[in-house]
Amino acid sequence: MVLLANILLALAKLVELASGLLTIYKYILLASVVVSWVNADPYNPLVNFIYRVTEPVLRRLRRYMPDTGMLDLSPLVAFAAIYVLQIVVLDTAYHYLAGTGMSLKMGN
Repeated sequence: MVLLANILLALAKLVELASGLLTIYKYILLASVVVSWVNADPYNPLVNFIYRVTEPVLRRLRRYMPDTGMLDLSPLVAFAAIYVLQIVVLDTAYHYLAGTGMSLKMGN
């Protein structure tokens, strides 16, 4: 039983790590929005990194969104999707896995 509890707790920690990585990605996404507003130098290594990390996701979202002209709403959709993923999926999985692991470890 203790082995199963430790496995479930390890899975819960992995889910928690995934949530943290998504939080970091939200900040990078926010940086890409700011970079697009100030029209930064695309040859700057930081700007290039931000573009390479966010553009694949945003490009896929833009493919399914209606054309709004100069206004790009794909970062807003990406933020919403990340929040839904973090709250609905990852938090639920973490609380379920951590709770199950704790109850198994305590012998209940």
